[in-house]
Amino acid sequence: MNSLDWTVLIGYFGVMVAIGVWSHKRVGDVHDYFTAGGKMPWWLSGISHHMSGYSAVMFTGYAAIAYTYGVTSYVTWSFPIAIGIAIGAKLFAPRLNRVRSRLHVSSPLEYLKNRYNLPTQQALAWSGVLLKIVDVGAKWAAIATLLSVFTGVSLNMGILITGAVTAIYCTVGGLWADALTELGQFIIQFVAGIAMLVAVLAELGGFSSLWNVWDEPELQGHTEPLAGPYMMVFLIAYLFIKTFEYNGGMWNQAQRYMATDSARSATRSATLSAVLWLIWPLVLFFPMWVAPVLIDTDVPADSYALMAEQLLPHGLLGLVIVGFFSHTMAMCSSDANAIAAVVTRDIMPAVSRRVREWDTRVGLLAARWTTLLFLGLSMAIATQVNSPFFGDIITVVIKWVAGLMGPIAIPLMLGLLPWFRRSGPTAALISWAVGLVTFWLVNYPISWNVDGGVPLQYQVSIPLAVSLVLYVAIGFIKPEDTPERDAVLEKINNDDDGSDGRVAVPGPAGPGDAKQLGREGASG
Repeated sequence: MNSLDWTVLIGYFGVMVAIGVWSHKRVGDVHDYFTAGGKMPWWLSGISHHMSGYSAVMFTGYAAIAYTYGVTSYVTWSFPIAIGIAIGAKLFAPRLNRVRSRLHVSSPLEYLKNRYNLPTQQALAWSGVLLKIVDVGAKWAAIATLLSVFTGVSLNMGILITGAVTAIYCTVGGLWADALTELGQFIIQFVAGIAMLVAVLAELGGFSSLWNVWDEPELQGHTEPLAGPYMMVFLIAYLFIKTFEYNGGMWNQAQRYMATDSARSATRSATLSAVLWLIWPLVLFFPMWVAPVLIDTDVPADSYALMAEQLLPHGLLGLVIVGFFSHTMAMCSSDANAIAAVVTRDIMPAVSRRVREWDTRVGLLAARWTTLLFLGLSMAIATQVNSPFFGDIITVVIKWVAGLMGPIAIPLMLGLLPWFRRSGPTAALISWAVGLVTFWLVNYPISWNVDGGVPLQYQVSIPLAVSLVLYVAIGFIKPEDTPERDAVLEKINNDDDGSDGRVAVPGPAGPGDAKQLGREGASG
């Protein structure tokens, strides 16, 4: 990097902070902070949804998969995400929007207290928060790794720089700042991605390289759709996992649907995100697939960064580096906002009666401090991601997040659907608890006693399968549908968007909503 690249990078950080400050005036209470007051345009929500699913892990961990195995990185990652979001466009997106508009909540988990009971809500909230601290920690480590490759800045300093800038704009401006910065980040990544594609094609001999390059000996086997540990079982499991996760199972994407003005807008938002996931990663992945022809490295995770340094002129190199930052900051800021919503709206009111009596000003202040606390904890975890306990970055992201997400997301997402109305708190809690225990057994005690360990595809798929089967089966064996729970489902699933959305169901838990908390946990 030279002074021109540094100028681009510093300018980018400055613009992100400025957007956060500008968005501050649009945030008057926690509903604005967490769901943009239900006023976000569908196209902005869709771009934000798309961008919040990326991070620099794509340019490190997935770059390593692309360098080693080729197109399987697309077939087993972005393609199933696109299919999952397309499924959720009709199945989950409109229902999540109605959770906000008809049940008047600000957190994706607030409705769980009435759909199941308070213990179920708390179990999912606490476990999800702890998982996201580790997940976001891996994202900080990924971007710091890239920054180190380009600038020589230490891992910890890279984590501090990116975390501090993200903390400023997402804490000040809430979800509005997240979405607007993600729009800017999408534009930057579009220009940077096209620049990298053009540079690679020029180095390979022109546009015809798109189909001619595959004959190169370095790319032997790179056109196989499934390779290495990423085989059919992994693909099917990943499709299920990402359908739950990217439609709201890990909360930040749910907020994008909740932030639109109607269920129809939420569906349009999801459709746009699905199209982007289907097309745009092809542009980003092609340079990674052909990287073995252009560079030789013993560290595949560094391949994209090394290729950018080799092929791009200064200025454009700085823009590509900004693109790395944009993806990670988009995902981490959206996660921080979602976690702050769950902590302040779901966890804290259940722990302290005083929290339920907070006024608007105190509730908003608590939301901002919670955002900062989450970012700080995840940055601390980031310094340990490459330790023997956690493993490398891609292991954390694929194994821990994919393996643990299912048990946490299944009660949340399937609880929205009328076909599972018989599944109550017993089904939710048992499927959650047994799923987590299954993850631990498969990944540690059993894996340690099996030659070569348990294959990755089973590490991530078995906990999901166990939770899914238990959730459905227990609902039939021990049905717990009640009139109160049916009333919640009726409002979520009634597609008459012309109604005012009001129904006599118990109120959500959250700061400033003390008068609605008199029957806390009674529906369980």
